[in-house]
Amino acid sequence: MTALLAALFFGFVPCFLFAYILYWLDRYEKEPILLLGAVFMWGVVVAAGGSYILNSLFGMTIFAFSGSEELASVTGATLSAPLVEETLKGLAVLIVFLIFRHEFDSILDGIVYAGIAALGFAATENSIYIWRGYVGDGWGGLAFLVFIRVILVGWQHPFYTAFIGIGLAVARTNRNGFVKFIAPLTGWGLAMFTHSMHNFLASIPLLGDLTCLLGSLLDWSGVLFMFVVILWANWMEQKNITLHMREEVQSGIISPAQYRTACSAWAQSWAWLTAIFSGRFQATSRFYQVVGELAHKKEQLRRHGDESGNSSLVQKYRQELAALAPRAQS
Repeated sequence: MTALLAALFFGFVPCFLFAYILYWLDRYEKEPILLLGAVFMWGVVVAAGGSYILNSLFGMTIFAFSGSEELASVTGATLSAPLVEETLKGLAVLIVFLIFRHEFDSILDGIVYAGIAALGFAATENSIYIWRGYVGDGWGGLAFLVFIRVILVGWQHPFYTAFIGIGLAVARTNRNGFVKFIAPLTGWGLAMFTHSMHNFLASIPLLGDLTCLLGSLLDWSGVLFMFVVILWANWMEQKNITLHMREEVQSGIISPAQYRTACSAWAQSWAWLTAIFSGRFQATSRFYQVVGELAHKKEQLRRHGDESGNSSLVQKYRQELAALAPRAQS
């Protein structure tokens, strides 16, 4: 029982931490906690459970036709797992894209939803692998699998699935019909390709230990690339706020000091901190969240016109800002 609890702890707790890091990196317009929790649980239950069943059926089918356990293992890792797992993880992002479209505003939103769905999947998968490590080699095996699954490849699933989020976000923010069609498919394809490459290098050690090293380098290069994309996406969101909130200052809805704070993630953090001690945290937190929402909707109105009621949303957020501004910390 102790080992099982340890496997669950090291499977889930690091993934909660990684999910919080993604949430924290979304600096200017955070996604709803309940929706993020829902996509995480989709990863835990639907994506992980469905993948276990479908991958097992695929492996048994290949073995039944070939009689080769090695062939079943390799094809399962390089063909079935990328297709099934990225599709099931990506479905959570697609549901948000289709049903909660008003919350899906940018490249960063796509990465956050995809990454957190993938971390839910990883939490279940890691727990299983870590438990198997204990069953095979005791506590030493458990510790080794914790190192592999949490430290060495802890960000691999968010990296793969982030391409699906990016593809859907490109479709969301583009008016060209061809781009709207091809971008999600490209993102899905890249998610499967990167996942398959990792599994191929892990399953077929062509160069011995050097193959594992190459796989780790590719994984971490991809993770670094994704974090660079996140930084770029935050910079784009900051530009939107800087551009679109000037009008709110000129109309007297927000003050120049609040505008300067809204344009800086660090200044917002300081405002939230000081608001705790002044009893204005709730109003301040909501105020800067609405600033981000309003900037996004004004940008969408500029790019796409009154799609999905952008004009009415702009007016709604302006009214809310006007009510919050007197109580918001600058």
